[in-house]
Amino acid sequence: MSIEQQTLRTEIYLLLSALLRHTPSTEMLAFLSQLEAESEQSEMQKAWQGISTAAAKANISELEDEYQELFIGIGRGEVVPFASWHRTGSLMEKPLAEIRNDLDQMGFEREEQVKEPEDHIAALCEVMAMITQEDEALQQAFFNKHIAPWFGSLVNQISEAKSADFYLNVAALLNAFLSLEQVRFSEKTKSSKTQLKIDVKNVTEYDQAQQ
Repeated sequence: MSIEQQTLRTEIYLLLSALLRHTPSTEMLAFLSQLEAESEQSEMQKAWQGISTAAAKANISELEDEYQELFIGIGRGEVVPFASWHRTGSLMEKPLAEIRNDLDQMGFEREEQVKEPEDHIAALCEVMAMITQEDEALQQAFFNKHIAPWFGSLVNQISEAKSADFYLNVAALLNAFLSLEQVRFSEKTKSSKTQLKIDVKNVTEYDQAQQ
């Protein structure tokens, strides 16, 4: 994969992280509204066109209300952006503990100002953005373990939410891009064992420690 393609993947992960962590800014909407999608018909092309059109007509105040209803709510929003909930039906469960363990193995530390748990989809996209230049098998291991099993459930939840409007387009982009990544990481990847920090030994030791 070329440096340009790797950089594009990094930027898309960061964009998705920003859109899912908080309401997009006026600057972000202006950027999105001016996107030029590739001419070749694809799910990604349709997703880019959709989010660009939605950004061009978006109203910040309405977007803030939409984000509040979807992801925060009173007690809980219509959408739960956490891996633990989609994988176990409860928050703060084993998937979160596994993510924290693997982030520790990779040398990542949680910043003090970050309030949400590490299994938030925005946090996971941010991690992927940070490792897109790293060993391919490390990316594959993290994605297949912590994102692939549940992003489809999240996309469906956003798509079915009554308050979703602009975020229907975010969900479409999330689904189109992560589906491409899923295909990419479904192929067996060769790796240097010294670079692959999330390995079977680490995972096995962690699982045994939790029992």
